[in-house]
Amino acid sequence: MRHEFFIHGVRVPITANEVSPVIWEALTSGRYEAKEARLVRRLVREGDCVLELGAGIGVITSVIASTPHVKVWSYDANPYTVSLAERVAKANNLDNVTFSHGLVTAGSSGNHLFYIRSDFWMSSLIAEQGPYVEVIETPSLDVDTIISKRDINVLVMDIEGAERQLLGSARLDGVDRVFLELHDHLYGLAGIRDIFHAMLLRNFSYDPRNSSGACIVFSRDLGAIRTYNPDDDL
Repeated sequence: MRHEFFIHGVRVPITANEVSPVIWEALTSGRYEAKEARLVRRLVREGDCVLELGAGIGVITSVIASTPHVKVWSYDANPYTVSLAERVAKANNLDNVTFSHGLVTAGSSGNHLFYIRSDFWMSSLIAEQGPYVEVIETPSLDVDTIISKRDINVLVMDIEGAERQLLGSARLDGVDRVFLELHDHLYGLAGIRDIFHAMLLRNFSYDPRNSSGACIVFSRDLGAIRTYNPDDDL
């Protein structure tokens, strides 16, 4: 029988045998992507067109899609989690999300080996990251083509290290906010430096008010001075 519960205001209809014990514990304890959910709520605004890379089981997708008049296009390289994400969105009566199985990169399309792990949030393009249960070949799509076709203005990603390559090569024309999780255990501080440098070249600035630890936001820097809010220090 399917267990159904709420996390971060999202109805999640899954059973313990559909995810690993580690992920099940994070879900039932409320720890699952708690920081991401809080920050994404602050990031997304009414009317945004959002491209999400790394749908997982659709919890963060559903948080994004709950903002009024938002459209979301969400991709994941793991076909199994895409099916779970679709179920979660349906359970929350969200009809403004389009899920797709696929790998989104910057540059020409091609085929890539994707390593699926029992803790799905560890699945990645990196074989050396740890033991895996399956390897699939997945075609890639160009991120800038999707951004242009869908009029994307917000990019949200948790792609287990692949953000370094993507942000180093993508143009991101039309995007004004980027949310991502850094993975220094995969590319070190040098990789973080590369990401910040690439975003600086595209006129993005680190947004301290909407970032926390490894979960960070870059915003287009238009030079405006912000009003001081003491609550931002809490």
